[in-house]
Amino acid sequence: MVPARILVIAGSDSGGGAGIQADIKTIAMLGGHPMTAITALTAQNTLGVSGVMPVPSDFVVAQIDAVMSDLGADAVKIGMIGSAEVAERVADRLVGFAPLPLVFDPVMVATSGAVLADEATIAAFERLMAIAALVTPNLPELAALTGRGIDDLAGLEAAALALAGRTGAAVLAKGGHLPGKLLTDVLAHDGRILHRWEAERIETTNTHGTGCTLASGIAALLGRGHALIDAVTGAREYVQAAILRAPGLGGGHGPLSHVLGTVPWELARRV
Repeated sequence: MVPARILVIAGSDSGGGAGIQADIKTIAMLGGHPMTAITALTAQNTLGVSGVMPVPSDFVVAQIDAVMSDLGADAVKIGMIGSAEVAERVADRLVGFAPLPLVFDPVMVATSGAVLADEATIAAFERLMAIAALVTPNLPELAALTGRGIDDLAGLEAAALALAGRTGAAVLAKGGHLPGKLLTDVLAHDGRILHRWEAERIETTNTHGTGCTLASGIAALLGRGHALIDAVTGAREYVQAAILRAPGLGGGHGPLSHVLGTVPWELARRV
């Protein structure tokens, strides 16, 4: 099987639970070949982010060019972007690769609460959303992008429709921040809600990297040729399985088990 080529443009997580590290593991587990353009280095663990070092925009673009000029890509995932300048330069470059499916996770705040995007960077997200096939905001990100207060599912859907209408992208609004035992995600596009996914909330603190994992999983499945709703369904199932098998590492928000509690090489040797 020739793997789908997935380019990830995102920041690094030294703790291995989110960012580029989570993206690489997810894409590999879902049958893709992960390639990267790193936008920032972070010093972080399950307790928080203690430092961020942005990568110069010229070098971010150089990474993209190196990958695309030789390997090519079947889909792109964008996560932590680092700065407004990087957002603008990445948008300039990716416009030329249309209609390559692009999944944009508008990362603003880490699970630990650390701010990962300033106001100028968030403003520059507009250009990335305009070329994205899918944008995957959680509730606080969706509220920031639309300027709306969101208190319930109806508010989440209205904000998702507003963002989709403004950007032209499909919007997967994640409802995990809403209260209640039932978690609902909604997909908005073309003026309507295309699909809703419901699942019982998993009570755990091991959720570091769920947003990165979901977005990179969707990109991997889109790159393999899955339709959008099927790609979201498959990626959500993978995230849920990875949460349930989380190893409980660290003293804060622990990472998922991207290998689902297995040692894949040992399994492969038995075949």
